[in-house]
Amino acid sequence: MEALLLKLPGLLNLVWWPFCRFMAALSMAPLLGDMLVPVRVRLMLSLVLAVIVLPGLHISPVDPFSLHGIAATLEQAIIGSVFGLVFQLTMALPLLLGTLASSQMGLSMAMMNDPVNGSSSDVVSSLLTVLCILVFFAIDGHLVLVNVVYASFRVWPLGHGLDYGVLKLLAYQVGWVFSAALLLALPIIFSTLVVQLGLGFLNRVAPALNLFSLGFSVVTLFGLFMLGLLVRTLPEHYLQFTQHMLGLLDRNLELAHG
Repeated sequence: MEALLLKLPGLLNLVWWPFCRFMAALSMAPLLGDMLVPVRVRLMLSLVLAVIVLPGLHISPVDPFSLHGIAATLEQAIIGSVFGLVFQLTMALPLLLGTLASSQMGLSMAMMNDPVNGSSSDVVSSLLTVLCILVFFAIDGHLVLVNVVYASFRVWPLGHGLDYGVLKLLAYQVGWVFSAALLLALPIIFSTLVVQLGLGFLNRVAPALNLFSLGFSVVTLFGLFMLGLLVRTLPEHYLQFTQHMLGLLDRNLELAHG
């Protein structure tokens, strides 16, 4: 028992570094990093994962209370946050898609309390986000995140430093998310625009009909019809987007390892 207590400080020193990286990744990951998941759950999950992966890691002991240890702790937090942000970007796609679709359909006024983000969001975005969260867990996205963080210790070991090229590339992917969401929302935007133009011409020809009073319901029904057609293909698009982000991450890990 005394021998185990003597080894405990050194063991805690080794567990601290994977714990910091896993904690940062889980804090930025979709759903696991949301407000619905208590901080204690993330702490315990990160500690369990750090203990599990510890036998497969080769970590040189560093005093966490020294200046070098503080810098290494910040390094682990930034690296873990990068991996969590990569998966968080995949969840930004349905959110942007739902915002564009609801604003074009006239449903942006239908707001509801969002306990995940701690704010209000439109109903369409919430439904699409829930759908993509189910797809995320159906493809074992949480296990992929753990595997990526574990593999990153071989590429970016403790004290290796940060790859600023990866951070720059991650920033560029934010624009790619906006473009992907806009491409998915284009059918709804174009179709509702055609309906609104048609109602405008009819109202111009026959002003007595007062078609603008009925235009809102017609555009909303037509937008819901187009949204129903889009939702059936959304999981496939989400999987392609996730594979794109994972492929990008794998290429950067290979370049950093080379």
